[in-house]
Amino acid sequence: MEPAGVPEQLTAVADTSVWNVDGSLLLVEDDAGDALLVEEMLSDSELDSGLTWCKTMAEARRFLRTCRTPVCVLLDLHLPDVHGLDAVRQLVESAPDAAIVVLTGLSEAETGLSAVAHGAQDYLVKGRLDPEMLSRAVRYALQRKHAERSAAAIRTSQLIAQENARLERALLPIPLLRDDSFRVAARYEAGRAHGLLSGDFYDVVQTADGAVHAVIGDVSGHGAAEAALGVCLRVAWRTAVLTGVPQLGTTGLLEEILAAERSDPHVFATVTTLVFPPSRDRVYIARAGHPGLLLRDGTDVSWVEPDVGMALGLMPGVGRWTLTELELPRGSELVLFTDGLFEGRTGPRSRLGEDGLLDMAVKYGALEPRAFVDALVAEATAGASPYGGLADDVAVLHLGWRIDS
Repeated sequence: MEPAGVPEQLTAVADTSVWNVDGSLLLVEDDAGDALLVEEMLSDSELDSGLTWCKTMAEARRFLRTCRTPVCVLLDLHLPDVHGLDAVRQLVESAPDAAIVVLTGLSEAETGLSAVAHGAQDYLVKGRLDPEMLSRAVRYALQRKHAERSAAAIRTSQLIAQENARLERALLPIPLLRDDSFRVAARYEAGRAHGLLSGDFYDVVQTADGAVHAVIGDVSGHGAAEAALGVCLRVAWRTAVLTGVPQLGTTGLLEEILAAERSDPHVFATVTTLVFPPSRDRVYIARAGHPGLLLRDGTDVSWVEPDVGMALGLMPGVGRWTLTELELPRGSELVLFTDGLFEGRTGPRSRLGEDGLLDMAVKYGALEPRAFVDALVAEATAGASPYGGLADDVAVLHLGWRIDS
């Protein structure tokens, strides 16, 4: 039996499972009188929202599965198919994006607070309901739910970023040196946003015979896939060195691995490998499409162009690489880098280039290795900053024997 004074429109609602008036408010209430009360309060409030009325939790869940707009649910805790706080739990589980305002009786204030603790955004006491209170509660609930979801998304993003950062730091190489007779200064700047690793890679290993082996490379592109491939090549190179593969053999091995692991047949890599024998008076260099290097002899800095072969992956199996033997004056050191260091723009139509990098390096010839590397990166970055900054990855590797060891 319907309560007296119920209009025809709301009576029709009580006779159907779901009444949809195309809005963002969902009333879950089995009592037609209370439904009428909410409908009247809504019409007198500042809210410009339609109303959907469901009489059971099952009907509400079916509606929410198909709803694509933000919804505030006005939820009674005494329904035919669920009772008490279980109603809140079910709604939170089935519609986590919905804002929930619980409707309670005069004696259920504690229950309303418990509902908020279980995931509702607010609660209203039916006997004290007025249009202003309803309007405030709905708007507050929608805003609070939006804030909660945004905060949760930010927290998830931060956790993923922290986990990725820990993973990338673990993949950055730690030079494997047997003593302090050889010094290494390295700098790595990823070109991709929010990344610690990209396609550039380097590594340094000292073998049991005292020789120091080094590699620097650049996988074309600077995304996550290139970063993974760069790490793969670095680990393969270190394994090959530690198992005694000859220097040119490691270059060929890296090309085989690149061809097998790359996701795109157009991906290639440039690589330079070096071997510093324990005699400390020379270095053997093999280049596969990689830029030249800097030789530091005291305060003098010069550009060195060893023999160069084809970059890895351009024509797998066809490339031929040779060794260049370079004499090293006592105390001299070598600086290797990827092309991101000198390809940044210094003007609308100009780039730093290899000559510009050499001029820059000459200015800092008196600096210690770490300061020298940092100065190169800092000036290259500052020069490119007005024109979009350094767009590519940058790796710099400063290598040499200590004079006093």
